[in-house]
Amino acid sequence: MTGRFPACRRLLGAGAKQLELITPFQLYFNPELIFKHYQVWRLITNFLFFGPVGFNFLFNMIFLYRYCRMLEEGSFRGRTADFVFVFLFGGLLMTIFGLFVNLVFLGQAFTIMLVYVWSRRNPYVRMNFFGLLNFQAPFLPWVLMGFSLLLGNSIIVDLLGIAVGHIYYFLEDVFPNQPGGIRILRTPAILKVIFDSPEADPNYNPLPEERPGGFAWGEGQRLGG
Repeated sequence: MTGRFPACRRLLGAGAKQLELITPFQLYFNPELIFKHYQVWRLITNFLFFGPVGFNFLFNMIFLYRYCRMLEEGSFRGRTADFVFVFLFGGLLMTIFGLFVNLVFLGQAFTIMLVYVWSRRNPYVRMNFFGLLNFQAPFLPWVLMGFSLLLGNSIIVDLLGIAVGHIYYFLEDVFPNQPGGIRILRTPAILKVIFDSPEADPNYNPLPEERPGGFAWGEGQRLGG
């Protein structure tokens, strides 16, 4: 069991930052401190802070773990390098956008990005949110954005995650299948050397992720099931 979901565990391990061993002022995204004072760690640490421990923190942790795990088990099974590339691509885009918007922590946006990619790759899964709403998976990011608004959070973070998730989904799943389309996103060979095991079957055809559930607000079932 210790070898399962390595990418998710590395990301969630950052939750130790919540123990106040490090203050948020040492983590937040600040272009001036990054480029003028060479505090380059902020490029990474701003993704690792989700606020003080509470409902919002637990909500983000649960969704981050769950959808990260389902992507890693499903459409990225046996393709660890490709999954790491999603992290790098999404993080890079969010950092670039972060230069133009007033956001200091991008972890929630990253979670929404993963949710968006999963939801678009599983369009026929029906979701149930807190037993109140029934909808199909592609609407999940928008439902989460509405819920975030009810909690008093800025929807700019959710919109950023949705935008970056859509860019990845379009470049990876939509544009290459269009007439005259080409594959723009290619995982660097160095990542494949580092992360992909020699035993991985390149012809493996993963089954779609069956369930986003396990929690009352996120259970779903495939249409016709």
